[in-house]
Amino acid sequence: QVQLVESGGGLVHPGGSLRLSCEASRSILNPAVMGWYRQAPGKQHELVAIIVSGGNTNYADSVKGRFTISSENTRNAVYLQMNSLKPEDAAVYYCDIQKITWPPYDYWGQGTQVTVSS
Repeated sequence: QVQLVESGGGLVHPGGSLRLSCEASRSILNPAVMGWYRQAPGKQHELVAIIVSGGNTNYADSVKGRFTISSENTRNAVYLQMNSLKPEDAAVYYCDIQKITWPPYDYWGQGTQVTVSS
């Protein structure tokens, strides 16, 4: 069973930066999509950013220009650099690595808390 281990969350002041990391516990075959999602209290689970196997990325409008997703396929890892953090960015962030074609899989991290407060 593959586990995704997340790290890098914490408390930061508005305007600050954090870098989230997510690494698989063992090698994953040809991941197609690697992404970050978040969920704040009382709000829906939402997509933050994804990166596909060809390197293309997509971001939620609310984080464009502030967050950057990257991956390191040799380590089956995905990262999220978060700059200019705002209080509304506070949430539990989850990483996801998935493949739709056979054999499919969809692995999720355990979540890491990001708190943005002065």
